[in-house]
Amino acid sequence: MFPPALLRSARLLGALLLLLALPLRAAPPGRPLPSRPDVSYGPRPLQVLDVYLPPKPNGPSPVLIWYGGIWKPAKNVPDCNPFFKAGCAVIGVQTRTMGEATQDGVFPPISYVMDDACRAVQFVRSKAAEWGLDPERIAVGGGSQGSLPALYVGCAADRANPDATDPVERQSTKVVAIAAFRSQPTIDPKRMQEWVPGVVWGAPALGCKFEESLARRDELLPVIKEWSPDYLLHSGVPPIYFENEWGLTQPEDKSVTETNYKVHAPMWGLGFQKLAQEKGVKCYVKYLGHATEEYVNTWDFLVKQLTAKGA
Repeated sequence: MFPPALLRSARLLGALLLLLALPLRAAPPGRPLPSRPDVSYGPRPLQVLDVYLPPKPNGPSPVLIWYGGIWKPAKNVPDCNPFFKAGCAVIGVQTRTMGEATQDGVFPPISYVMDDACRAVQFVRSKAAEWGLDPERIAVGGGSQGSLPALYVGCAADRANPDATDPVERQSTKVVAIAAFRSQPTIDPKRMQEWVPGVVWGAPALGCKFEESLARRDELLPVIKEWSPDYLLHSGVPPIYFENEWGLTQPEDKSVTETNYKVHAPMWGLGFQKLAQEKGVKCYVKYLGHATEEYVNTWDFLVKQLTAKGA
């Protein structure tokens, strides 16, 4: 029988050899490894972001900030290649969730998400010089649930507070463009059903079930107007691009359920577009059978907005 100390040493050596034999972390298809992973932009564990810097920047890089989940923690980015080719950086932001806000007793729960979305822009702007970014050319976007915080950041008033003790809070939240892919751009239950009849979505944003939020809509309207992007539209909002791969009727593809279609239907973007145009805001909506003349798709829109002269 071997001495216990020798056995322990053998086990440790075996574990070390196993670790050395494991492959290095590989990047998912279409996405490189982040240049700066899991950077904290706030004190809470979920307040982290990944930074993807172009390999060959030509001066300070314009930046796309892309938001993840608001129901469950998520941090993702689109394919970086079109942005890298244009010399742009991409940053994937994870925010606190509505569930965490509920656990903390915060009302409305959506405020956690929106506050974090704004702070992420301020934090990135504060790091611009260190990371080689252009603080004047920042765009925001997101897919599905992630599009709501992007729209909020772009439509809300600038949060810069020059008197703040926190230097991050002194930074501006202004952006040059907003992208919303398969978006739900409102938390107003009445407006939801006007745009997409029969849809049920977004009630946790207001801390109650959808049916209750609809019944209490008049009572909740001041909160809705404070946090819903459609009520924050004003003439200073930058160009907005909505995109959806489906048309105005539910696809015959059985994998697309009625619920999924209603939650992601292009009518959301069309309803928002009408409000935006009333405020003089450029708003594009692309969906199946309805192209946009100036831009091929979301990524073309973002690259052109970020790299436009005078942006």
